[in-house]
Amino acid sequence: MLAKLPWFVLCWLGLLILPPGVCTGSLPSAAKTLVWGPGLEANVVLPARFFFIQAVDSNGINLTSSPGEDTFKVKIVSPTEQFSRIWIQVLDRRDGSFLVRYRMYASYTDLHIDVLLEDKHVARSPFTVKGPVYHDGCDCPQPSGAEWQRDMHCPSSFPQIESDLALYPRVDPDRNAQEIPQRFGQRQSLCHYTIKDNKVYIKTLGEHVGFRIFIDAFLLSLTRKVRVPDVEFFVNLGDWPLEKRSPSDKLHPIFSWCGSNDTRDIVMPTYDLTESVLETMGRVSLDMMSVQANTGPPWREKNASGFWRGRDSRKERLDLVKLARAHPDMVDAAFTNFFFFKHDESLYGPLVKHVSFFDFFKYKYQINIDGTVAAYRLPYLLAGDSVVLKQDSGYYEHFYSQLRPWEHYIPVRADLGDLLDKITWARQHDQEAKKIAEAGQQFARSHLLGDSIFCYYYKLFQEYAKLQVREPRVREGMESVPQPSEDLFPCSCHRTPPKDEL
Repeated sequence: MLAKLPWFVLCWLGLLILPPGVCTGSLPSAAKTLVWGPGLEANVVLPARFFFIQAVDSNGINLTSSPGEDTFKVKIVSPTEQFSRIWIQVLDRRDGSFLVRYRMYASYTDLHIDVLLEDKHVARSPFTVKGPVYHDGCDCPQPSGAEWQRDMHCPSSFPQIESDLALYPRVDPDRNAQEIPQRFGQRQSLCHYTIKDNKVYIKTLGEHVGFRIFIDAFLLSLTRKVRVPDVEFFVNLGDWPLEKRSPSDKLHPIFSWCGSNDTRDIVMPTYDLTESVLETMGRVSLDMMSVQANTGPPWREKNASGFWRGRDSRKERLDLVKLARAHPDMVDAAFTNFFFFKHDESLYGPLVKHVSFFDFFKYKYQINIDGTVAAYRLPYLLAGDSVVLKQDSGYYEHFYSQLRPWEHYIPVRADLGDLLDKITWARQHDQEAKKIAEAGQQFARSHLLGDSIFCYYYKLFQEYAKLQVREPRVREGMESVPQPSEDLFPCSCHRTPPKDEL
């Protein structure tokens, strides 16, 4: 019986011996503890739904360290079903809060969610999620885009979308369908998409089009959730943004995973972040939720060195490894793979074994350096509780414009010439560095989870569709991208007619 009690209760009862001071922390209160989040709302349909628990003591003070990973128990069932096919994970964020995520493998009339502390219901538990509650594979789009955005709590705008589309006051689908393949189709790999009547159609251009699987999957997932405006667009499947003409010239709108200061592409969330949203609690182990429960030791116990691992996809990465060899007391950096500079492997090797991404957070200072383009690991680094030292760069992802140097990360010169100085500053200003780490972490939690990514894509397509001066068309040579078989994802769709226009 005692073995089932949380550690803090055993400690408080004097039945567990721990170092001095550990047992003096506050105990969470079932009545005061807070529970909130989109996973308690039926209409927020995501591959993995989620909500939060903030442990609060009897005095109403938030706990700021973990009360134990098994402190809270969560049970989710459908009262009308004998068995509920729902996978639940309670992730301890080690700051007094927990992220509860669950993936549904069927749709349900209603859900009952129990959040328990020592067999006592927490906050307003049990929570009733009045359905229908659709699972992610259910093809049951909300007819009203405005209503869907309200349900999802989407922001009214995204700065990067406004900035990107400002260069395109009008979009002619007919002209683009003729000119973009002529200009880019022979040398680049592109996908030409049309969404018409909420069905997805595609024509591929170029030789290497395997990365279409990411955008195909996301478009299908989005159109299962909401009716998307009719829209026609081109997606660049390569690393580098393509539109290099100046704004005064005739620009062609190209959607890319990454933008740069000297190109005019329209930026989407990266394929890496997009897939991690779709495959949360699925095929991927690294996603924006799992990283929050794997942030390494407490700040005071982390190694006070800069850390980096990766491949040789940029000269500055070679410079970093060289710097680490000259200053091993300040920087731990090494290559796990050589590809671009194989002739220099003898100078910058030997290669080291891959390190689990979660083990990165054994170090206080995470060094983020561009690869071929922007380093797509930045969202995950921000979500940890180490501080990011980010190289100044001309490349950017869809959220970079919202980041602030010295608030969310420590800036480092593009040539890394001040990296050692910045690490020295962080060591000498430990609490300030910790505050920056916490702000970066909070940014990632607020802006880079699955609900935000779905909102971004929808808003991008919605605003782009408004610029079209002709009706999008299903062009010759396009093929339909079918939804998964309903045999795999059976559901009964019950949607009310739209209250307003898309």
